[in-house]
Amino acid sequence: MSVADVLPEGFTDFTDPFLLERGIPHDSFRAARQQFPVTWVEQAPGSYDGMSVESGSGYFAVTRHADVAAVSKNSKDWSTEENGAIIRFSEGMQREQIELQRTILLNQDPPHHTQHRAIVSRGFTPRSIAELEETMQARSRQIVGDAVKQGRGNFVEQVAAELPLQAIADLIGVPQEDRHKIFDWSNQMLASDDPDIQGEPDVAAAEILAYAMMMAADRKANPRDDIVTKLVNAHMGDRGLTDDEFGFFVILLAVAGNETTRNAITHGMNAFFDNPEQWELWKAERPDTMVDEVVRWASPISVFQRTALTDTEVGGVAVAKGQRVGLFYASANFDEDVFTDPFRFDITRDPNPQLGFGGHGAHYCLGANLARQEIRLIFHALADLAPDISRLAEPARLRHSWVNGIKDLQVSYT
Repeated sequence: MSVADVLPEGFTDFTDPFLLERGIPHDSFRAARQQFPVTWVEQAPGSYDGMSVESGSGYFAVTRHADVAAVSKNSKDWSTEENGAIIRFSEGMQREQIELQRTILLNQDPPHHTQHRAIVSRGFTPRSIAELEETMQARSRQIVGDAVKQGRGNFVEQVAAELPLQAIADLIGVPQEDRHKIFDWSNQMLASDDPDIQGEPDVAAAEILAYAMMMAADRKANPRDDIVTKLVNAHMGDRGLTDDEFGFFVILLAVAGNETTRNAITHGMNAFFDNPEQWELWKAERPDTMVDEVVRWASPISVFQRTALTDTEVGGVAVAKGQRVGLFYASANFDEDVFTDPFRFDITRDPNPQLGFGGHGAHYCLGANLARQEIRLIFHALADLAPDISRLAEPARLRHSWVNGIKDLQVSYT
């Protein structure tokens, strides 16, 4: 038996965008975890364009929680810099385009990653996030209140996208009136696989880059008491981000800080619709454990990749230097060896060692605390102001190779 034997007919690759459009392939992932938890997946020509020649024409799918966590924590043997964290690009991707993306924190190895992250972390200290609490709470209630006044509509645009966008705008000094530019640009950056989303990813990325670099140049010339100034100027003996680095950091925020939290909130709301007893429990008791269960259930990023820096092994399977592995968080978060009754949405689940923030290694999500704050506050606001929210139609899912996204969820707020 091979990986192809447990996938739906016509699919041979866990990164096929048509697969996620139908939903996380839980049956296939379960079979993989149980029968071949680390296995080679051959990709169709064009699916691995831009990757190094040494990586071959596919990747090893890593589907168990223990193996995903182990690779995530091991920066000595595994690289994101060699081929980047994104496991699949559009056909025609060039090698130099992937190498250019090494300016992004997500695609760096130590020591560059360590130095770069130390600078960026200035804006994500626990104190910085705590200082946003009152503002984010007020914004959450305003967002939900405005949606309730409209009566019905697309939950993604009216609620789920709004708080992450406003938080990013506050965090890096983007005027609130420009936040929807970030929304549109981030959508377009992920548009290559989905025919319903218009735009050119390269053009959108260039738009964000130019906008951010303009901000960085302004703060260097005219420092203010804001995070952009802290990031681009020297601080306590450490250098600041270059204009390029800041620009690519904003690109990272646009996807990692916007798309992921937006999709976590949307999947969470949809899970509450499917499990109304959990919605009643949330409204009545508000357990702190809700947030991690929403992230686990949503697994907004299905997979990131690593490249072997030396001949090594994962889960007892040999991986040669230069070969790629796909860390399937969407599988690991439903591993029966770790989660009791994993296919039950349970907002009281504790412990909940979900890997939705990328494992616990060097690349653990920098904005995890901000994401948790946003998810918690928006669901508090929904429970208070839209307790009778209901679903009007099944969600329309994004066609994508590594983002587990929802682009439309029609609801009634009253």
